Amino acid sequence: MDVLGLGADPVAADALVCSAKGCRADARWGLLWNNPKLHTPDRRKVWLACDDHREHLEQFLGARSFWKRTVGVDELERA
Repeated sequence: MDVLGLGADPVAADALVCSAKGCRADARWGLLWNNPKLHTPDRRKVWLACDDHREHLEQFLGARSFWKRTVGVDELERA
């Protein structure tokens, strides 16, 4: 259930680790994204980011027009 209305997939509560390759830092951000070729317009996938990788991951997704929004991990629904 998406109680906050973010449309984002739930994240595992015990696995809030940055999604950047090789990074094992605690995630502080949820990057909501969508690949319009694969997902319905309201679907939001989630990448997690630490403070050091947030901007890089947003730019990566933004360059592909996938990035939609960034929120704090405390705003994400837990699985």
